[in-house]
Amino acid sequence: MKNKLSVVLLMGITLSATSCASIITGTKDKITFNSTPEGAKVFHKGIEKCTTPCTAEIPRSLSKQMVTFEKEGYTNKEVKLTKTFNTVTLINILLGGAIGVGIDAATGSLTKYSPKEYKVELEQKN
Repeated sequence: MKNKLSVVLLMGITLSATSCASIITGTKDKITFNSTPEGAKVFHKGIEKCTTPCTAEIPRSLSKQMVTFEKEGYTNKEVKLTKTFNTVTLINILLGGAIGVGIDAATGSLTKYSPKEYKVELEQKN
């Protein structure tokens, strides 16, 4: 009995000192991008991620995140990525893992991107 209690206690300490959301769900999300017409380049923070239709990994962040769709002959379109609360973070809160919650906040893992797919219609330049 004493051995089992020690194992449970050790597991509880380990879980409370880790960043559960960062470990379990990672620090990036795969997001699918589509455009009409196809073939638009998708940029995040000035870095080309892919050409539509495509899927790219976007790092999570607590700050506002934007992607830009660019295609020659069309007006650029900027889209804000929306986020929701990452419920895995509740494990840290419930187990009293202030360090883990802090790490989740620093890595952006307190949130996750939702939806996981964005589609835009590009307007042709005059």
